[in-house]
Amino acid sequence: MKRAAQASQAAGTRKACCMVSEILEEAGLDREQARALRRQLLQGVMLMCQWQLERMQASEAAAAQAEQASEAADAPPGRTRASGSRSRARRVSID
Repeated sequence: MKRAAQASQAAGTRKACCMVSEILEEAGLDREQARALRRQLLQGVMLMCQWQLERMQASEAAAAQAEQASEAADAPPGRTRASGSRSRARRVSID
């Protein structure tokens, strides 16, 4: 409790950065350790986000392949969807 009273008295006269340094020092961390810990944490978050994006892209690619396979199965033999759309064009003859 004594430290809390000292901290509240010191809050009016000390800068916030000094108080943060003291808190880190009491916790056994210096500025470099805190910076290294922060960097490691952020790198871990970035790695997790990259992994999640790769999973999402892989599932989208698998869904696209499955859709193409189902379209190919629905088309008549020898025809793909692209060739079928070209054959639908009207032929116009000039008399």
